Amino acid sequence: MLDLRSDTVTLPTPEMRRAMAAADVGDDVYGEDPSVNALEALAAERMGKEAALFVPSGTMGNLISVLTHARRGQEVILGDESHIFIHEAGGASALGGAIFHTVKTQPDATLALDDLARAVRPASQDVHYAEAAVVCLENTHNRRGGAVLPPEYVARAGAFARERGLPVHMDGARIFNASVALGRPVTDWTQHVSSVQFCLSKGLAAPAGSIIASGREFIARARRLRKMLGGGMRQAGILAAAGIVALTQMVDRLAEDHANARQLAGDLAACPGITLDPPVVQTNIVIFTVPEGAPVDAFVAAARAEGVLVSGVGGPRVRAVTHHGISAADCSRAAQALGRAVQACV
Repeated sequence: MLDLRSDTVTLPTPEMRRAMAAADVGDDVYGEDPSVNALEALAAERMGKEAALFVPSGTMGNLISVLTHARRGQEVILGDESHIFIHEAGGASALGGAIFHTVKTQPDATLALDDLARAVRPASQDVHYAEAAVVCLENTHNRRGGAVLPPEYVARAGAFARERGLPVHMDGARIFNASVALGRPVTDWTQHVSSVQFCLSKGLAAPAGSIIASGREFIARARRLRKMLGGGMRQAGILAAAGIVALTQMVDRLAEDHANARQLAGDLAACPGITLDPPVVQTNIVIFTVPEGAPVDAFVAAARAEGVLVSGVGGPRVRAVTHHGISAADCSRAAQALGRAVQACV
């Protein structure tokens, strides 16, 4: 079975398993796990931030970050197609009383500054308005097919927010994909934002965990929220050791995933009934469209019967994600199987 549902299905490498078995561990809630401390220091350095915090998941990382920025009743300005808004169970509202204020996500995954300007209402001048607390950006963008936010755009968005006294949080779950795609250091993006979350368990192939990076004071407050949400782990160095391998050995190879995604996109574009624009594929996510006469659920089931796992992402759109467990030959076989699946549904 070729699993293209997500890069979260990656398995830890042999080097990770050896590092996990040999990891020095302690109680991380007391700050005494040397492997976690080493991972956090490494991550902070890579992000160009003062400090970092290891958390169990990207969803928790975003939730902690948003709630560190926003008090109950304040607004979180974010895209209507963002992962935080659509795919994280409304946590900031349910658990923190924050209000989601969405603006249109542009085709290139940016949020238009004019739209942001309209969303940030002058609460200090009119008591009718909720107060804006934070602007959230996503890079790369999941529902925009792995689109990379240009660093120049992030610089403009960061300046826009600072002029209004607002922080910017970046959901950078796949920020290293952005870095590899453009050949630029992650600090070209992170220098313009107040906080960033990135995942170790997607393309970097660690078994679990994400990182929040920001200033020391922010991370101190985030650490308290991590405990409140049940995310404080004890001998977490077993996981952190894999995260260190992920950061030191797995970043550059993301280029292979990107090349495989471009190959997959080109092969799919040649399949009758499948529609996509291959040049749109920048990283490791391929989103394509099946015909109206082929319901996505039926197509996904037919693809499974052909030995390929993919996922629907709304309407007639289907997502396929390349990763460490998928080779170029796998992509060729997957495209052929998906071509047969779409024909079985029309």
